[in-house]
Amino acid sequence: MLPWKRLIRPLAALCLAAAATLVPVTAAEAADSAAATSRGWNDYTCKPSKAHPRPVVLVHGTFANSVDNWLGLAPYLVNRGYCVYSLDYGQLPGVAFFHGLGPIEKSAEQLDAFVDRVLAATGAAEADLVGHSQGGMMPRYYLKFLGGAAEVNALVGIAPSNHGTTLNGLTQLLDHFPGAGDLLSTATPALADQVVGSPFLTKLNAGGDTVPGVTYTVLATRYDEVVTPYRSQFLDGPNVRNIVIQDLCALDLSEHAAIGLLDRIAFHEVVNALDPAHATPTTCLSVVG
Repeated sequence: MLPWKRLIRPLAALCLAAAATLVPVTAAEAADSAAATSRGWNDYTCKPSKAHPRPVVLVHGTFANSVDNWLGLAPYLVNRGYCVYSLDYGQLPGVAFFHGLGPIEKSAEQLDAFVDRVLAATGAAEADLVGHSQGGMMPRYYLKFLGGAAEVNALVGIAPSNHGTTLNGLTQLLDHFPGAGDLLSTATPALADQVVGSPFLTKLNAGGDTVPGVTYTVLATRYDEVVTPYRSQFLDGPNVRNIVIQDLCALDLSEHAAIGLLDRIAFHEVVNALDPAHATPTTCLSVVG
């Protein structure tokens, strides 16, 4: 991919940050929630089976929402017998559809409350979390600071922003534009929180990446143009598996969005992480599995 093409998505993200406050709230978000239920997830009557005893909570990424981010993975898991749930978090006043924009510490509190709701509805003692982008990183705050380790068995991060991103160096330009960082913090705090070296990330990663009692899986793609460099997504610590999807299938060309939205090779590896006792090899043929 040409260098200028790699900058399109981060540039688009920053444009969306500026435009987000112009998007009116409509009834469409309620319709999205109903659509998720009709597709088989966010069904609060679902009871986990003996084969899959833990509900799966899906955590969307920045500028995404509880439906659009999971139109591929949620049905994939439901069809394999999992009770699946997704939440909206990080909403900004007056902004519809584009979520994951508010302060990440507050978003982690929303995740905490949502997991409590899911556990109460299903009767399960623990949940498993699968997140894309910010959604693969934000739960670590819940695990580390909000008691989540007692409620979560596994965290699977798909292209997670665990140690921040340079957006191919784009965020480094903030130092040359006085006030730009303050604008990001005010308009879309989650973007500022995900810049390499931010106070939020410094706090999150101080003292180690992981907490005891939780297993961690990171699925990264070499073609990630948003969370860069892609190896910054990896975690250090016990009970960690860091996986580059191209090591499983060299033909997989998924970039940051595709690996979470539609990559069935990644989806197969998510299932392996959720049920390691019955894991099967992930190969290029997993796309038809």
